[in-house]
Amino acid sequence: MTTTLRVAIIGGGFMGRMHAHAWRTAPRFFDLARSPGVALLVGRDGDRAAAAAARFDVPESTDDWREAIARDDIDVVDICTPGDTHAEIALAALAAGKHVLCEKPLANSVADADRMAAAADVAAARGIVSMCGFSYRRTPALSLARRLVESGRIGRIRHVRAQYLQDWLSDADAPHTWRLDRDRAGSGALGDIGAHSVDTAQWLTGSWITEVSATVRTFVPTRPRLDEQVGLGGRGAADAPRENVTVDDAAAFTATFADGALGVFEATRMATGHRNANRIELNGDRGSLAFDFSAMNELWFYDATLPAGEQGFRRIDVTEPEHPYAGAWWPAGHGLGYEHLFTHQIVDFVDAVTGGSPIAPDFAEAARVQRVLAAVETSAASESRRIPVEGVPS
Repeated sequence: MTTTLRVAIIGGGFMGRMHAHAWRTAPRFFDLARSPGVALLVGRDGDRAAAAAARFDVPESTDDWREAIARDDIDVVDICTPGDTHAEIALAALAAGKHVLCEKPLANSVADADRMAAAADVAAARGIVSMCGFSYRRTPALSLARRLVESGRIGRIRHVRAQYLQDWLSDADAPHTWRLDRDRAGSGALGDIGAHSVDTAQWLTGSWITEVSATVRTFVPTRPRLDEQVGLGGRGAADAPRENVTVDDAAAFTATFADGALGVFEATRMATGHRNANRIELNGDRGSLAFDFSAMNELWFYDATLPAGEQGFRRIDVTEPEHPYAGAWWPAGHGLGYEHLFTHQIVDFVDAVTGGSPIAPDFAEAARVQRVLAAVETSAASESRRIPVEGVPS
C-alpha cells in the first residue's frame, strides 16, 4: 500500500454503518494499492452524525454533504442516502473530481440515472471512477456461478427464476419509514430489493432484459408515524397518526431476455417468515445453478452432461481458497457473512480506482437496471401489458 484514499460517507444509517465497517476492514484482509480510510461522516442531524463518527472511529462529521464535496482532502464520496438525493450528490462529486460509490438503486428515475451515467462517462475520461453498490455480486457463491456460466457449464440459459422475500413489513402496524415514501425511495419492494434481483440476473446471464409484464400491490395503504428507527423499520405508537404508503409492498413480473431466456421475478417485504431470502436459479440446456442467500456459502450445481445415473444437484461449499474472494479470509469451511460482501465491494472499487481492473457495475449498467424498474411500473399501471425496456434492443 502506498498512499491513503480518503473517503467521505454520506449517510449514517444502516448502509452508512455497513460501508464504514467495510472501508475499515478491506485493507486489513486484502492487499490494496492504496489504503482507504474514512475521514468524514455526513448525516442529516449533526449530533447523530457525530455520535456515529465516534462509534466508527471517523475523525470528523458534519450535517452538510457539500462540505465533503468542497474539501480538497477527500478523494471518494460514498453515497448511502435515500434515492432522492443520489443524483444531486453524485453529480456534484463527479464535477469536483471525486470518485463515487453510490448505493443502489442508482436513482429514483430513469432521467436522473441517465444524467448520472452521462456525468460518470465524462468524469471517466479524467480518471474518475464511479460504481453502483449492487453488493450481492460480491457473494463468493454468486461470483462462482458467473464463472460457471461464462465457461459454458450450464449451456444456453432458458429460465431465470428470481425471488427476493422479506417480511419486516408483514405487520400492518409496522411504522412508516422513508422507504414507504415514493418521493424519497422512488418505489417500494421493487426498487429496494427487486433491483438486486434484476442486476444479479442480468450480470449472471450476461444478457439484458428486453421486455416485462408486471403487477405491483400495496397491501397496507397507511402506517403509524415512526417514533424510533430500528434496523430497516422501527417503532411507532399504537395510537400514532397514520401516514399514507405511496410505494408498492410487492411486485411480480415476467421478463424476456435478449438471448431468449424467460425470467420470473418476485420481490416483497411482506412474505411472513422470510427475513432476507434472496434466491436465484438458472436453467440451461447443459445444467442448472441455484443460490439462496439464506445459505450464502453454498451454490447448487446440476450437470446435465453426466451419465443419467450420476446426475443430480450437488452442493458446492464456496469457501475454498480457489473460490472468488474466499482465499483472503478463513480456512475452508469457515463461512462468510453479509458484511463481507461490502468489504469485497470496497476491494473491487479501490482496485478500479488504482487501475487494477475495470469498474463494475458502472453507472451506465446501473441505469439499465433503472430502465427495467421503470418498465415494470409502466406495465403494472397498464393492466400488465408487455412493455419493452427503454434503450434495450427487443
